[in-house]
Amino acid sequence: MLGMSAGHNRARYAARLNAFKRAVPPGTDASIRELIAAAGRTGVLDAADLNFPDHFEGHTATADVRMMLDDAGLTLNGLAMRYYTNPGYAIGAFTNPDPDVRRAAIDETKRGIDVGRELNSRLMTLWMGQDGFDYAFQGDYARMWDDTVAAMAEIADHDPDVDIAIEYKPNEPRAFALMPDVGTTLLALGEVDRPNMGVTLDFAHVLYADEMPAHTAHLIGRHSRLLGVHLNDGYGKRDDGVMAGTVHAVATVELFVELDRLGYDGVIYFDTFPDHSGLNPIKEAQTNVALVEHLRTVAQRLKQNASLSDAIARQDATDSQRIVAAALYGFEK
Repeated sequence: MLGMSAGHNRARYAARLNAFKRAVPPGTDASIRELIAAAGRTGVLDAADLNFPDHFEGHTATADVRMMLDDAGLTLNGLAMRYYTNPGYAIGAFTNPDPDVRRAAIDETKRGIDVGRELNSRLMTLWMGQDGFDYAFQGDYARMWDDTVAAMAEIADHDPDVDIAIEYKPNEPRAFALMPDVGTTLLALGEVDRPNMGVTLDFAHVLYADEMPAHTAHLIGRHSRLLGVHLNDGYGKRDDGVMAGTVHAVATVELFVELDRLGYDGVIYFDTFPDHSGLNPIKEAQTNVALVEHLRTVAQRLKQNASLSDAIARQDATDSQRIVAAALYGFEK
């Protein structure tokens, strides 16, 4: 997992491309070409995720996108569907009461999978933010659930060689998401029952779903497949997207220990929002990597700590917290 073996090899990192709009030269359109180039200038990122369809507008030839990535020294990790670009999905993509709209959402997702395959991508992430409800008596819960499960199955079957990851989130833009937490998401994946489906864990989403990230990762690994990790941080009230490890450093370290147990070797994707507070996105990406590399080093040491394993076996938080704090902050325990 993450190269966290002897020698602590460096992980592969990606970042949210739209975060780099402030790094685009003044007077230049924030095109996908400019955003990819800015990500490449960080010197610390290895990969990129592209949003479909918005990042592909004006670039019908996948060869153009491939050249942009090559020029920036980046590989393509995967694609992520973004249904918000179509106002017709405002009351749902897969949960929409109009069968024609649901069909359009499914077909658009299939096109995204096909485009990804042309770029040698085998990962599609679904964030179904529009699929939910805002009021009691607004929707038929059974129908919304059945329609979504059927859509997920059809999408998974479109190309069984492509992994389909569900990125759950409690709410936003809808007041209630149809799949707001890890338990509900795993229930749906159990019903879909496709081997190429799994979950993307987003740290900030997990926090405001009132979950513990390492526990969530364990449940995903136990009942499904962990297909992606979006790393960030927050205060548990919303999707803050602040830099990784800046609020919940201990929970981040514990997540890395659990990822190691699971054997996760995928890209770590920084889903952070430097644009919200006017940060320099180049420096923000570099800081994310620096912080995470340090926290991964701490996790590597703790994973091999027999005293910590013993404290956990006894569920003795007084001992475990001293050991973790000594490793993280460097004081004598």
